[in-house]
Amino acid sequence: MAVSESAISTPPGGRGLSLTSKRILRHLAILATLLIVWELSTRLGLLDELTFPRPVAIVQSMYELYLVQGSIWWHLFITIAEVLAGFAAGSALGIGLAIIVGLNPLVRRFLKPYVIVLEATPRIAVAPLLIAALGFGWSSKVAIITLVCFFAPFVNTLSGMLNVNEEAHQLFRSLGANKRQIFMKLMLPDATPIIMAGLRLAMASALSGALVAEFISANEGMGVLLKRYTASLNMASSFACLLSLTALGFLIFRTMEAIDNRVVFWRKDERAATVGRRRAAAWHRKMGA
Repeated sequence: MAVSESAISTPPGGRGLSLTSKRILRHLAILATLLIVWELSTRLGLLDELTFPRPVAIVQSMYELYLVQGSIWWHLFITIAEVLAGFAAGSALGIGLAIIVGLNPLVRRFLKPYVIVLEATPRIAVAPLLIAALGFGWSSKVAIITLVCFFAPFVNTLSGMLNVNEEAHQLFRSLGANKRQIFMKLMLPDATPIIMAGLRLAMASALSGALVAEFISANEGMGVLLKRYTASLNMASSFACLLSLTALGFLIFRTMEAIDNRVVFWRKDERAATVGRRRAAAWHRKMGA
C-alpha cells in the first residue's frame, strides 16, 4: 500500500510542525543559547563588559533609543534615504551605460578600458576627493554610494548583453526583426536574471557605502551615531546601532530577493505557472469582452 510523503511527515490531526517552523525554532534556540552564554560570561567576568556589554544592557539601550529618546529614527531615515538615492542613481547609470556599450561596438572599444581603470581604483580612495569637490552635505554621500553601486549593474548588464543566445539571435534576424525588437524581445529578457543579480549586489554594497561616507564626514546618519557612541565608550548603544544596521541589511536583502523572484519569475516552476495562469485568465477575459 503506497503512503504519501505528506502523510509520513505530518502526524494525524495535522498538528505537526512544518519544516520551516522547525528551522525557525532551531535557529531561535541557537540564538537564545548564545545570548545566555554571553550574558553569563559577562556577569562572571569572563568577558570585559566595557567591550562586550551584556545583552540585557543592549536591549535596554535599544528601548531607550527607539522608544524613550527616539533619537535613532532620524539617523536611520537619513541612512535609508542615502542608500535608496545612491542605489537608484548608480544602478540607472550602470545599466544605461552598459546597454549603450553593449549595443555599440565602437563605444565599447573606446569606453570599456576607462571603466576598467575606474573599477580598479579603490572607492575608499575616491571618497575624500568627492567630498572635497561636492562638500560635506548630502550630495557627496549620494555620489559615494552611486560610485559603489555603479559597477555591479554595469558589469552584469554588459555581460548579459554580450552573451545572448546566438541561435536565438540568428532566428530573430531571419524573421526580419529590427534592432529594437531584438533588444526588447531577446537581449533584455535574456539578460534580466544576471541584471537582477547585479542589482542585488549593488543594493548590498549601498549600505556599506553609506556607512563609509558617514564615517568619513557627516553630522547625521547611522554611521555618525555608531561612531559617536563608540568614541564615548557607550558600547551598549553601539551594539544597538549595529543590530539596527544588521536588521536593515537583512530587510534590504529580503526585499531585493522578493523583487528578483517577482521579476525573473520564469526561473521557478511554481511562480511561472502562477503567472501563466493569471495571464491566461486575463487573455480569456479580454477575448470574451
